[in-house]
Amino acid sequence: MKLFVGLGNPGAKYAHNRHNIGFMALDRIAEDHQFTPWRSKFQGQICDGTLAGHKVLLLKPTTFMNLSGQSVGEAVRFHKVPLDQVTVFHDELDLAPGKLRLKQGGGHAGHNGLRSIHAHLGADYGRVRLGIGHPGHKDAVAGFVLRDFAKADQNWLAALLTGLSNGAVHLAAGDGAKFMNA
Repeated sequence: MKLFVGLGNPGAKYAHNRHNIGFMALDRIAEDHQFTPWRSKFQGQICDGTLAGHKVLLLKPTTFMNLSGQSVGEAVRFHKVPLDQVTVFHDELDLAPGKLRLKQGGGHAGHNGLRSIHAHLGADYGRVRLGIGHPGHKDAVAGFVLRDFAKADQNWLAALLTGLSNGAVHLAAGDGAKFMNA
């Protein structure tokens, strides 16, 4: 089993924030690949389906970003998912808008959702870093990530989410290169 985790904050107030791009990615995968309806479990929303012959569980923690590790830890322990089969989709300030990078293991780079997951699981899980750009000054970061995407962002955001969904079968199959090309 694979576990794909999308990071974000729960509630309509945050639904279109830059910080919630991980939730947006999972919503798109679930919709495009006919996953089961979302249901509450593990302090989050989960659904499941099959990609490239692999059972995949999607998890959106509803614990707020800073406590994401609680939800992810519960799901990993319950399903006994090895960390190399866990992939976290999250916003990344240090990548240009619309760019993405696939990474296995490493640090949390100050991202509070990843910091929480590190505290509960360690660092050996995969990440899909989704570029949202940087506001230019570190003092502006909190306000920037908690603002909705602008209308000018909609074209690159739609293209990124389409590519993620199209490539999800390759990610589930363990082919990172094909995933990145999608």
